This record gives sequence, structure tokens and C-alpha cells, in this order.
Amino acid sequence: MDGERHAGAPQDGPGVPEASPRAGDRRGGRRRRGRRLAALLAVAHVLGAVSSVHALMATRTPQGSVAWIVSLNTLPVVAVPAYWVLGRSKFQGYVTIRQELHAAEAERVERVAARLRPFVDELSGTAGAGARLADLPYLRGNAVELLVDGEATFESILAGIDAAEDYLLVQFYIVRDDGLGRELRDRLAARAREGVRVHFLYDEIGSHGLPASYGEPLVAAGGELRPFHSTRGSGNRFQLNFRNHRKIVVADGKVAWIGGHNVGDEYVGRDPDAPEWRDTHVRIEGPAALEAQLSFLEDWRWATDEAPEVSWEPHAPPGGDAVVLVLPSGPADRLETASLMVQQAIHGARERFWIATPYFVPDEGVLAALHLARLRGVDVQVIVPDRADSLLVQLSTYDFVDELLESGVRVHRYEPGFLHQKVFLVDDALAAVGTVNCDNRSFRLNFEVTALVLEPGFVAEVEAMLVGDVARSRPMTLAEIRAKPWWFRALSRAAYLAAPVQ
Repeated sequence: MDGERHAGAPQDGPGVPEASPRAGDRRGGRRRRGRRLAALLAVAHVLGAVSSVHALMATRTPQGSVAWIVSLNTLPVVAVPAYWVLGRSKFQGYVTIRQELHAAEAERVERVAARLRPFVDELSGTAGAGARLADLPYLRGNAVELLVDGEATFESILAGIDAAEDYLLVQFYIVRDDGLGRELRDRLAARAREGVRVHFLYDEIGSHGLPASYGEPLVAAGGELRPFHSTRGSGNRFQLNFRNHRKIVVADGKVAWIGGHNVGDEYVGRDPDAPEWRDTHVRIEGPAALEAQLSFLEDWRWATDEAPEVSWEPHAPPGGDAVVLVLPSGPADRLETASLMVQQAIHGARERFWIATPYFVPDEGVLAALHLARLRGVDVQVIVPDRADSLLVQLSTYDFVDELLESGVRVHRYEPGFLHQKVFLVDDALAAVGTVNCDNRSFRLNFEVTALVLEPGFVAEVEAMLVGDVARSRPMTLAEIRAKPWWFRALSRAAYLAAPVQ
């Protein structure tokens, strides 16, 4: 046996060394890891293919579908989890909650509709399309007040809180635990101690830094503070893409406040490290406050499974003659309500369409509508911040704005600070104030709300406000854009292609 083992080996030499057991273990370990990696990649590609089918059927835009399908099949390890966290455009479950709310209160809703019918104004064109999108009527008999910037806005809201007699519905995207945030909370807590029912809703993604202790004084006083729960439900558990971006306050079903302000010191100029904040709200007293109330109740029902007792008696203030529609929009809608609202407003313009927005990354439908408006001879003007708070947005604008300028659209960059208002003006007929930005997120992913106002005096006030904003802005020019180096234009193009995820 010993001769067989050493057969063919030199008898005087050291012989051939035997393989180290550790080296064999290492080679075996590498093979096992390689097999596991191959299996993981195979599973990732299968999941990528399955997710691609879902993206093909569920993603709302062709560009979004193509982008996701390519990513899911080329980089599935990264793209698959990203898609199921960020890729969906329909908010599962909310539609069911909305239907249950309406079914449970069908008799009440019918009684409300009967009360509101005397205030309904039959409208056509732009206004009529807005009413059909909202499935709500324009309502007569409202008093409206334009609130320019944070001091005027929160002075009005806090006064309305102090004047409430029965209940307060409060909803903001961002709530900070700072001077203004605590002032709002303490005012609400004081009213709760006096027997006014307080229901306060915030978005937990927008208000991610809000500590649990913030709401304790309000809850101790008998009020309620709840997150919107955008991840509620099995179909939304890992979903971070949907945000409730609405800012609504309703007092007793009689008065409503809607606009761009969130709750934080920077919105009222108290933060020395923040830029000057330029924003707009509107105060609505009258029957249209009930439409803002309905929007809040749908969100509250989703978040809490509860429907607070509220008044549905229309309130007509003395001298109120404004016609108003409060138009909610969001990812639970059958159509892309916000995008269609803006497109219809542009198509309906005969003399002018002016818009102020902090995030101007319009989709193809809005871009085409702007070009067509200029071909009709409409005065189209866009006001954006000179410096956006998003690099992607800042870059994206440079990709398409040269074509708008060539068409005769005037684009103004607001210089004194950060312009955050979401306002548009159509001819001398309609003014809109709300929460909708001109970008994919507001058009398709966020819950938003807009007040559409038909009242000559209010339209004139909004016109004067925007003229003042233009006076503090610099115009964008073709020479400015064409002077940019090629690499900047390439980055701008790449940023605009990423618009669906901005």
C-alpha cells in the first residue's frame, strides 16, 4: 500500500505536498457563495420581470412605464425594492374608504346636496370642467380674502380658531415643533379645554421630525392629533411615495383656509437661517367651506376609521357673492385630476394665463397646452423661485424652458427669497389658490386641494399680487440658457427625464 501511494514520486525528494484542508474549505466556500449569488440574481430577475408587468399595467405615464421596465430588468436588485416603495401611482384602500363614507352617510349627503342646490351656479367651459373633475358644484354666496405671506395667513387662522364655537378641523403637510407650531397647538388646546372639538391631521412623512411629545398638551386638553398613515393597509405597507400635501383649516363648517403655508417659523419669517418665504393662502367664508370639510373628512376617515360629527348647514355671510369650488385631487382619483385641472385652465384662457409655482416641471400635456395658448395669442407668464430647494428641479427647468421662451412664454425667476405659492390666473375670470405644484408629484402622487374662485374683485387682487412678484423677479432669456456649457445641458436633460420621481 505504501508503494502504491508513492508510486512515480522521487524517492529522495520531499514528494508532492498534499492540499491544505483550509484551502479546500475556501474554494468550497467561494463556490457556495457563487451559487447563492447566482440564485439571488436569478430570483431578482424573475421579480424584476413580474414587477415589469405590474409597471406596464399600473404606471400612469408611458415615460414612467419605460423607465421602470428598463430599470427592473437591468438592475433588478436595486430597482425591485425601489419600485415597490416608490413606483405605484394608485393609493390602495382610500377609494374603498371614500365609498364607505359616502354609503354610510348617503342620506345625510343627499340632504346636504338639497341644501346646497340653491347656491349652485350652472357653468360651462373651464369652470364646468373643474366641477365635473371634482364631482362637486361651484357654490355661490361666499366671502373670500386673499392672504399674502405668513403673517397675514396665520393671524387670520389663529383668529378663526379663537372664534370657533363647535369644532375645528386642521390639516397640514409639515408641522414643526417650534415657535409657530407650539403657538398653533396651544391655541387649539385652549379651545379644546373650552369644549370645542379639535381634530388635527398631519402627514407623517412631511412632519417626520415632529416628536411624539408635541401633541401631548392638545390630547390632554381633549383634542385629537393623528398622522395621515400613508402606509396603512397591506398594499401600502412599504409605500413612501404618497404624501398628503393638503393644508386645510375649517371652523364650524362656516369658514375654511386653503393655501401653500405649512406650520413652521420659516413660513412667518421667524427663522433667521431660512430665506424670505413668499406664499399665499385664501380665507373662504360660506357654503364652499363645506367642500373643504368633505375633503378633510375623507382623509380623517382613512387615517382613523372615524367620522366626526360636523354641521352641514350652509352658511351664507352678509355680502358674500363669490362663486367658489374647492377641488381636492390625489392618487385615489379615477383621473389625474390636478394635471387635468391645470390643462383645462390653460386651454380655457383667451387673454392670459399666469401661474406661480415653486416646482415647475410640467408634464407633456401641460407643456403642450402652454405652447397652444401662445399660438392663440394668450399672454402666458410663469413665476418660479430663482433658487429652488431641489437640485433636480433647478436643473430640469433648463431642459424645456428654451422652447417655451421661443414660443413667447415669459418666465420670471423670483429673487428676494423662496417663492412657495401655488397660484394661477385665467383671464379676468378665475383665480386659483391651493397646494398643487406644477410637477409629477402634485399631479399624480400627492393628495392636494385647490380653491377656484370666480369673483372679479378677488381676481384683481391676485393680479396685483402677481404683478408685484414679477417686479421682484428677473426674466429668463434664451441667451442665458444657450450660454450654458454642454455638460450642464446634459445634466438638465437627465434631470428632466427623472421628473416622474422628483
